[in-house]
Amino acid sequence: MAASRITTKQSPQISSAAQGAVHIRIKSSQSSGERLSQSRSLVLQESDLPPKPISLHRRNQSQHDILGPGRTASQQPSLKGENLNVAKISEGGRKQRKNWMVTWTLLTSDQLLLHKEKPGGQTDAVLLCGAVIDWTTQKSRRKNVFQITTNTGSEYLVQSDSYSTAIQWHDAIRRTIDSSTKSNGGFPLRRSNSSDYLPKHNSLPGYGSASPNTKQRNQVHRRSINMFSSSRLKHNTSDATDKNGVKNRLKKFIIRRPSIKTLQEKGLIKDRVFGCHLSTLCEREGTTVPKFIRICLDAVDKRGLEVDGIYRVSGNLATVQKLRFIIDQEEDLDLDHKQWEDIHVVTGALKLFFRELPEPLFPFRFFSAFVEAIKIRDSKHKVEAVKKLVQDLPKPNQDTIKLLFSHLLRVLDFSRKNLMSTQGIGIVFGPTLMWPKLDAGNMAVNMVYQNHIVEFILTESQNIFDLDKK
Repeated sequence: MAASRITTKQSPQISSAAQGAVHIRIKSSQSSGERLSQSRSLVLQESDLPPKPISLHRRNQSQHDILGPGRTASQQPSLKGENLNVAKISEGGRKQRKNWMVTWTLLTSDQLLLHKEKPGGQTDAVLLCGAVIDWTTQKSRRKNVFQITTNTGSEYLVQSDSYSTAIQWHDAIRRTIDSSTKSNGGFPLRRSNSSDYLPKHNSLPGYGSASPNTKQRNQVHRRSINMFSSSRLKHNTSDATDKNGVKNRLKKFIIRRPSIKTLQEKGLIKDRVFGCHLSTLCEREGTTVPKFIRICLDAVDKRGLEVDGIYRVSGNLATVQKLRFIIDQEEDLDLDHKQWEDIHVVTGALKLFFRELPEPLFPFRFFSAFVEAIKIRDSKHKVEAVKKLVQDLPKPNQDTIKLLFSHLLRVLDFSRKNLMSTQGIGIVFGPTLMWPKLDAGNMAVNMVYQNHIVEFILTESQNIFDLDKK
């Protein structure tokens, strides 16, 4: 194959752009069956090429350390590499264990490079565009610590034993953050639950000068962003859809949730005894005195009247709570069982029942009336006033008080053995059977009246409740 080379000088129009040479190489084949081919190549040396414009977009990482025509040297960091103490405490919003390491730190135009060893080792690049830097004293006990939070949620602690060094690095990084964020048109936006950045939108400040070709090229990938008057972004469509879906599922769950009555009918929820209103409990049991009170008083009558300190001595709290749990579960209760052989557990459960009533055995609206009645000096008028108040009580309260005080009279009959007096019973049952709805007065004064009322009713029980005299 014969080849000929023709070398000519470049035309003036081309030479004005770059002083290069145009080489034209023509190849021809002697064979008639082969096609003739011609190739021309325009070869320009790299030094003769016109300077390429430097993209300021954050994704062009390879161009960040190069000064462009429009950027001055003052925008580049002036700090040299230095060993600093660095700890990464969060990555992508997830907290990490704080581990301080001495790293060789370099500051570029938009990154903070952290070399675990000297340059050439493993490097962690901290993007400073849109980051936040601030001094902190809560994240570490060390001195001269500042925190860098990137726009992806990663957090770094940087520290130096020298205050001047820490100040110098803090100020330099802050200036780099401001310049890189400003050069990239502000804080970059990311899609929800994604590390992808939203394309620039012409409705945001600084993006209105995009060329028509750029707008047409990004039209398919661009997502609409609605702006509030305060320039805050609304949630995107996918987030709104997810939230509406969660709301709808919760709404359906609440609507389909069975009522308390249905759960009670199925036996999933049982009515409590402790903490239940007295009238409600009596209505449910079809009686005027709760069943639990009757069985407790019967047990004390059988084996507790002669026990020293009956009602004054407290029973084992854990056993009392166990008894309460059995009663609330409406299980069969046999107080003659050996696990309830301590009679103080039974009396403790009975007192706990009265204390946990939503409204005391002597209702709130009668508290002031009983206090005024007990202040009457004339004994006969005092008995009549208290008797009238007892008769005005609701039927469940009246019958329960009558049954309880009749039992306490039997306890006093064995006072020589159980060492319980009228005053002792008043101290025990006064705050247990009655208390004011709003304790606005003196608590000590109220307690004195409570004790006196119980003592007086106990002393005059035969006249107040018309009991048969023995």
